[in-house]
Amino acid sequence: MKYIPTIGIECHVQLCTKTKLFSEVDNDARGKEPNSCVSPVCYALPGMLPRLNGEAIRLAILAGRAMNCEINPRSRFDRKHYFYPDSPKGYQITQFYHPIIGEGYVELPSGVKVRIEHAHLEGDAGKLTHFDTYSLVDLNRVDTPLIEIVSMPDIHSAKDAHDYCKELWRLMCFAGVTYGDLYNGNMRFDVNISLAPEGSDKLGTRAEVKNLNSFRSVERAVEYEIKRQSKLLDKGEKVIQETRGWSDATGETTGQRSKEEAKDYRYMPEPDLPPINLSPEFIAEESAKLPLMPKDYREKFGKVIASDILEILLDYPQLTIKLEEVASSSSGALRGASPSLTPSDEPSTSSITLLSNLFVSVLLAEEKSAEYLNDLPSAQDLSELAEMNEKKELSSTATKEVFLRLFDPQMKGRGTRQIAKELGLIQENDLGALEKIVDAVLAKPETAKAQADFKAGQEKVLGFLVGQVMKESHGKANPSAVQEILRKKLK
Repeated sequence: MKYIPTIGIECHVQLCTKTKLFSEVDNDARGKEPNSCVSPVCYALPGMLPRLNGEAIRLAILAGRAMNCEINPRSRFDRKHYFYPDSPKGYQITQFYHPIIGEGYVELPSGVKVRIEHAHLEGDAGKLTHFDTYSLVDLNRVDTPLIEIVSMPDIHSAKDAHDYCKELWRLMCFAGVTYGDLYNGNMRFDVNISLAPEGSDKLGTRAEVKNLNSFRSVERAVEYEIKRQSKLLDKGEKVIQETRGWSDATGETTGQRSKEEAKDYRYMPEPDLPPINLSPEFIAEESAKLPLMPKDYREKFGKVIASDILEILLDYPQLTIKLEEVASSSSGALRGASPSLTPSDEPSTSSITLLSNLFVSVLLAEEKSAEYLNDLPSAQDLSELAEMNEKKELSSTATKEVFLRLFDPQMKGRGTRQIAKELGLIQENDLGALEKIVDAVLAKPETAKAQADFKAGQEKVLGFLVGQVMKESHGKANPSAVQEILRKKLK
């Protein structure tokens, strides 16, 4: 029997506030000692009361707008009760009944739209590290501000699940609401998968795969669950509603516990925090701070940069934003860009194409690319590099060399042209000067046979003559111009 998979995804996004959601404690615990970013509130010591971080509200508004969601003027917190070593309070402060972010949608690069049911604000739980005979508790993550984004069951393939998670990550990173560090759990995905016979009007029993932290893991876990559940249904067995863990090493999911329902958590209004009331003016003011999103960059650069190159660039917001800076600060006309986003003084199409290719094929191939991404050259230096290449002042090889030297700390502040001069890479384009060099080469006895061969129809010897001119000019002559002068003179 053929089955139709239905997939819904809950994504936990850690917000990049300076302090935690309910206390004035460092919110960025990456690389820090366990239990070093904590407070009496995190430990839930008697008498400690939560204090709401206003910056988390502002970031939640931006996150909602990035997903085309409505922002609810009135929201409130609730207590979600469960007893686990990583939650000293015995409950989680979350938003169950009245979340801050309402309905919206995320559009995938393929054009598929995945509806967002809602997204709510909550404090994260701690982290357990399991060993053979014991487990250790790290409370650094307790009360890290999260938004939990709940999608509608609009996804029906492993690839779309992968693409949805990736696009959601891009949206949150471009909006500037998270560090987006998947390795350190800044975004984690819980994936619900169910199968139903083709033509059925009811969804099947779902299994939830918890705490996935890579797009590839999401795709592989969905593929595995579709196969696992299909085999059960083919044998006439039932799929158990449960949470399951994923192992990248084995490529399999394993059962963990039966899935709780809302009633099991005994939700109740949080008595220590008042409701959140946002004025329309405040929502509008914060929403206006949303920067350009991936869709905007696709509209702006879609006719200028190859789609495969552009999709890679969108995985590195620093690079895409830098291209926008170049486009907004240089002269020329960027044909095919969105009029609403295009200033009147943008660089030529070839300049943007060149820089995008340098970013992807040269910069990202470097061993220190991660380090370089945090200190990109200025838009002015990059514009000048593209201009020198376009004017044939730099060969393609020289352009790559100067581009990489822009990242060299010892070259900081010197500018593109100065670096090219110091390296002796600027090509000679003065036709008068080049003609003199060509004449000198053609006057040499050792080039006489090559000249005769060319006149006899042997085109390949032109390369030898160009090489002689390049040697005479110490590599500074423009090869294209040299070839043109040679052809003219030899004919």
